[in-house]
Amino acid sequence: MASIAGSNTAPSDSLPLERWALILGLSVLIGPTIIAMADQFWSQEAGVHGPIVLATGIWLLLRQRQTLLELQAPGNPLIAWGGFLLLLPIYIFGRAFDFLSIEVAAMLGILLAVFYNYFGFRACKHVWFPIFYLGFLIPPPGWLIDLLTAGLKTFVSWAATHLIDWMGYPVARIGVTLYVAQFQLLVEDACSGMNSIVSLTSVSLFYIYLLHASSWRYALFLTFWILPIAIFANLIRVLMLVLITYHLGNEAAQGFLHNTAGMVMFVTALLGIFAVDRLLAPIFLKKGWM
Repeated sequence: MASIAGSNTAPSDSLPLERWALILGLSVLIGPTIIAMADQFWSQEAGVHGPIVLATGIWLLLRQRQTLLELQAPGNPLIAWGGFLLLLPIYIFGRAFDFLSIEVAAMLGILLAVFYNYFGFRACKHVWFPIFYLGFLIPPPGWLIDLLTAGLKTFVSWAATHLIDWMGYPVARIGVTLYVAQFQLLVEDACSGMNSIVSLTSVSLFYIYLLHASSWRYALFLTFWILPIAIFANLIRVLMLVLITYHLGNEAAQGFLHNTAGMVMFVTALLGIFAVDRLLAPIFLKKGWM
């Protein structure tokens, strides 16, 4: 007697129409936003981390693809569509009036709506760090940079002045302007710490997540070191630029050597994170805190 158990129709693997609509809408929007970020933000020192964050963020999601497939339970279409329709006019506003921060933030929100619609809440919760990490793609608005860099510029200028004076060089300071011999140097946003703090934070969090995600207390402890290390590295950068200006002239400091000082600063900050991790990880492990 023939069995009828296999006569049931197999479930279709094709995506429902509303998910195709969301994916199509995302693909139409994401191209212009990527081009705008590459042209307006990634080409500047403040956005140098952008391509790295995008590539590594996608990689973090792809390495979880097997788990995501196991957790896959499509989310509520009403929530997904609601998020899409709410964020779409915000995206259009940001793009129309060239507010890149608003445009990118809305784009990432639309991306999250599509991801939720396809994979569901459990999957979103599982990959919370890659989702948070991709938030570093959002360019900080100018008013926020001005607000946060004011105190950092003052502190870096004050500390650099005292160190240069201790080294025996003729130096004076008015606000965030340093006077060394006949030269006048302004500590700008690039040297204040904000630009490097954003880049260093994103790269450091990626490093901490890969190596210490299983120990949230130690990961949080390392995260608290990012700000002081970034400020120290920027102080080293300012000192380098002052000494280059004093010995080689203003053209040397503002040319190739200025960019070199920025690279040295970033490498110094990264090595600082690695050094703190190497020195303190054995202590935390020995005490059973990891």
